[in-house]
Amino acid sequence: MAVKRLRGPQLVAEVSRRTGFAYKDAALVEEAMTHSSARSRSGVDYQRLEFLGDRVLGLAVAELLFESFPKAPEGELSVRLNALVNAETLAEVADELDISPLIHMGSDLRGAATRKQINLRADVMEALIAVVFLEAGIDAARTFVRTHWGSRARAKGADRRDPKTALQEWAHQVAGVTPAYSVDDRQGPDHDPVFSVAVKIKGYDPAFGKGRSKREAEQAAATTMLEREGVWHRNENVS
Repeated sequence: MAVKRLRGPQLVAEVSRRTGFAYKDAALVEEAMTHSSARSRSGVDYQRLEFLGDRVLGLAVAELLFESFPKAPEGELSVRLNALVNAETLAEVADELDISPLIHMGSDLRGAATRKQINLRADVMEALIAVVFLEAGIDAARTFVRTHWGSRARAKGADRRDPKTALQEWAHQVAGVTPAYSVDDRQGPDHDPVFSVAVKIKGYDPAFGKGRSKREAEQAAATTMLEREGVWHRNENVS
């Protein structure tokens, strides 16, 4: 449900309620919640905060994984880290907290393509983490991250590689080739397309996937082939 554009104390109160952290600096919160398409006269948007929040999130998640998996090798920790700090995961957290209606953005972005919306929500989450860090320090930022990322970090299958990367490694091992992706179909309006993609590896039947972006469809196709060929077990990422 759309929310009237909030500012000042009202915005701080609503963001605090939804995220579980008591923000205080209204200027910082508004900066974190503002996309460049909706800059105020001051010209401030979330980009600088997003830059800082990205680093804070990475450190906090790395610490969490280092403590949670004391026997995991560096490679496994890296895979888990990448999965937890990517745009999709950040956007999922933003959706769980229902902060999207509070984001200040231009009207054209409300109907933007899915990928842009994912990146926007991810950027805002990183900006909010930066504000936590600036207002209350690294311990508070660590607590914030562990609250919203802890269960994901320990979820079964969280060490699963990016499907395209995993398929490429497997294809090199079994066939000595790189998977070839092709777009078979594109349907829907420009602001919300659905792509159908095929992935082919010499000596194997092609696999297919659909998604709201070419990347998402390629990942779906890669996952289908990995599961079909027994490289991955279906639903292994469900706890």
